[in-house]
Amino acid sequence: MGALSLLGSIRSRVPSRRKTRSEPAARRRSSAPKGSTFTLAELAAAVGGRVFGDPALRLSGVRTLEDAGPDDLSWVAGERRAGGVTKSRAGAVLAPSSEAAAGKPSVVVVSPALALARWLEIRLPATRPRGGVARGARVHPTARIGKGASVAAGATVAARARVGARSCISEGSFVGENATIGEDCLLHPNVVVREGCVVGDRCILHSGAVIGSDGFGYVWDGKAHRKIPQVGIVRIGDDVEIGANTAIDRATLGETRIGRGTKIDNLVQVGHNVAVGEDAILCGQAGIAGSARLEDRVTLAGQVGVNDHVTVGRGAIATGQAGVTGSVAAGAVVSGMPAAPHRDFLKRAAIVARLPELARRLDELERRLAEIEKGGPSWRSESPKS
Repeated sequence: MGALSLLGSIRSRVPSRRKTRSEPAARRRSSAPKGSTFTLAELAAAVGGRVFGDPALRLSGVRTLEDAGPDDLSWVAGERRAGGVTKSRAGAVLAPSSEAAAGKPSVVVVSPALALARWLEIRLPATRPRGGVARGARVHPTARIGKGASVAAGATVAARARVGARSCISEGSFVGENATIGEDCLLHPNVVVREGCVVGDRCILHSGAVIGSDGFGYVWDGKAHRKIPQVGIVRIGDDVEIGANTAIDRATLGETRIGRGTKIDNLVQVGHNVAVGEDAILCGQAGIAGSARLEDRVTLAGQVGVNDHVTVGRGAIATGQAGVTGSVAAGAVVSGMPAAPHRDFLKRAAIVARLPELARRLDELERRLAEIEKGGPSWRSESPKS
């Protein structure tokens, strides 16, 4: 359902008649009960895997290969990392094959990482605060708070804003005038969703994220930089996650858009009027300048910069610290500054690595040429290719 469809409900600014819990208003992972254990058979049934070893083997924790002990489950991300299993003290592993488990008791699954995620969700289920508006929250009388939603002490929901059913607005978060938060969303402490912006259903916004900050728009009037009013909004699709201290600027006119299912890391800057497609991945410290377009399933690795008004095609990948100065074709992999096809980048890198040797040979050539010009012995190449 859309963000606006089930918002009917509670118009309130009153301290809730249903007291919220005293803990922060955000979903948390509960601790596993002390002494709780699980068997390989139970694990396999939960994640859809096959047991190799004793199905009745009991474990009590989940740790990395390096930290695991005999009572812990660990995992092998892929065949290339199977070497770490032999050094690990883990009692059992999630693995892509029995060979990768290196003789340890194991549950074999197609994707150990996905199986681990499923198991952790079962083992440490998310908790949520009781619905309602906490004492100390500021909710404008014209705001609408959906059924089962919670607004924590110190949070603000401004005039005519809407918060969807079962969403959590944590301490210190701010939902501006006419903004909309969809259903089943989680705003961690100190998130800002500015006026008019729209957040879809099942979104997670981490602490310090700012949605709808002014775009960086100025014009020189002959004496000073004059600000261009930024009167658009940000529209975020369903199932988007936005990392801590990320800023997504409102459009100058129209909308800055983040597509359904996109995941954005910490410290990412998205400029005004940018359009990001569905299921994109934007890694830490990436920066996207105004009016750039990223199509579906684009991946920007850490510290990638994308120039204004360029298009990055569907499924394209920009590797770490790439500088995307021009449009990128669908499915391409680009690297370097300025970004070039990855194979070309590797060739350039190989040449750069040889520069000290080439500079030395050039100096030697110039020295011998000078000797020849003075009547010295004729020159002969020392290169093994000659």
